[in-house]
Amino acid sequence: MGTHHYEADVVWTGNTGSGTSGHKTYERAHEIRVAGKATILGSSDPSFRGDPSRHNPEELLVASLAQCHMLWFLHLASVNGVVVTEYRDHATGTMAEHPDGSGRMTEVLLHPVVAVADPATRETAQALHEKAHSMCFIAASVNFPVRHEPTVV
Repeated sequence: MGTHHYEADVVWTGNTGSGTSGHKTYERAHEIRVAGKATILGSSDPSFRGDPSRHNPEELLVASLAQCHMLWFLHLASVNGVVVTEYRDHATGTMAEHPDGSGRMTEVLLHPVVAVADPATRETAQALHEKAHSMCFIAASVNFPVRHEPTVV
């Protein structure tokens, strides 16, 4: 169907005056900028000397997976006659840190809670989560399991 390209600028804003002259002398603060959109203030996780008031890459990865699943689910619901009136997801991710300080995400678990207008469509809505998962570009691109435990009300 085609190739799509995406652009984002990531700009480090954490130079406190001496650059990276020492491990503890700089902030992990940065900005994620996409033309025409609000800037996202980023940092590393507080466990890695980051600012807890800013988004970290791990949170953004979990959010990206939840967004992708939701958007596919809503599309599939609309074309399959399921009227969704509410959707929320408390997604969680687990990262394992290795002895050398590196690490990797080991799993993301989506917990979508979906409200449907017609109780007769609950089973269809439940089944659409599998299809949404298989259609999600982001989930298909990662090398760890992305599971979902949906609730339809």
